Amino acid sequence: MDTLIQETVEEILTRLCTPFRRVRLEKSDDNTVRVNIESEEPSLLIGHHGENIHALQSIVKTILHRKHDGELNLVLDVDNYKKRQEDNVKNLAERKIETLRKTGREQSLPPMAPYFRRLIHLHIASKFNDVITESVGQGDFRYLTIKLKDGASGGQSDLFSGTNLAGDDDDISDFSAENTDLSSALSSDDEE
Repeated sequence: MDTLIQETVEEILTRLCTPFRRVRLEKSDDNTVRVNIESEEPSLLIGHHGENIHALQSIVKTILHRKHDGELNLVLDVDNYKKRQEDNVKNLAERKIETLRKTGREQSLPPMAPYFRRLIHLHIASKFNDVITESVGQGDFRYLTIKLKDGASGGQSDLFSGTNLAGDDDDISDFSAENTDLSSALSSDDEE
């Protein structure tokens, strides 16, 4: 199967007169085959916001499904462009989880493609047992929300319990009566 995938990708690139150095295949634990094309002109293969690579992936998958009667999970990448995007999206989700745990408030990620939403759902489900994700919205505006599971702790009680947020005691003394608007705003948030 690996040979079939590699030969198919190389033949398509050759027929498109697209220069490339090498096609590498990598298998992951979930039976996904990641095909990384090393190219001297990656922007040509990637396209605007990854449109070309997405189209090329669809073509490769269609051809391979016709040649092979089995389940095939394939991710086409160019110079690890998609891998970097995946890592960035996972890091963003993890930062949002940190914020969620500190504040106890639901966090939202920006709208993203179904592939990245699914990636985050799976990443969070496998790595974090105190939060859940949910897709919200429709079409191109569909996004993810991240929430604490029922019974999971988070919020101000954890955030302020016994910690010096300012770093040293001198900075805390600056937070005085002149900042009462902020403290009344914080107490009104608790009442909602």
